[in-house]
Amino acid sequence: MEKIQGNMKSCLQPMPKILVSCRDVNGKNNALAVAYCCNCSYDPPMIMVGIVPSRYSYKMIKETGVFVVNIVTKEQKEMFEYLGSHSGRNEDKFSKLNIKVDEGIKVNAPLLADCPINIECKVEGSIVTGSHEMFAGKIEYVHADKEMIKDNGDIDFSKIQLL
Repeated sequence: MEKIQGNMKSCLQPMPKILVSCRDVNGKNNALAVAYCCNCSYDPPMIMVGIVPSRYSYKMIKETGVFVVNIVTKEQKEMFEYLGSHSGRNEDKFSKLNIKVDEGIKVNAPLLADCPINIECKVEGSIVTGSHEMFAGKIEYVHADKEMIKDNGDIDFSKIQLL
């Protein structure tokens, strides 16, 4: 089959779609939908998330140096879409959606309690890659619903219907 050049905004769509939650220096919580997320180190364990500098949460993460990766299920699609299409500059999205929040154990950032997995991260570095700044976060603590954990302590991702 003959191939020709195509146009794409990005070549690959990283998965899963996640919500990044954070807190500003004054204690205001926010969360945003992030499509660019991946593992970037296994020793120490690290996750990288890409955030556009114009996003409201960007400044919070730059100032505090922490964030939480919240894994989203198919049942949470509406929450994901709302948090990804509305800005915390204009409203308190947590109050609007009545989002239940738990506190981080290792970082000062909110966990989205209804998400089955929450990963507390401390920023170790970042790189600007054009439209996004990629924040490499060292995993400080992983919260997972009890039924998601295998006998050896690993997370059984087959039990989660990822968005």
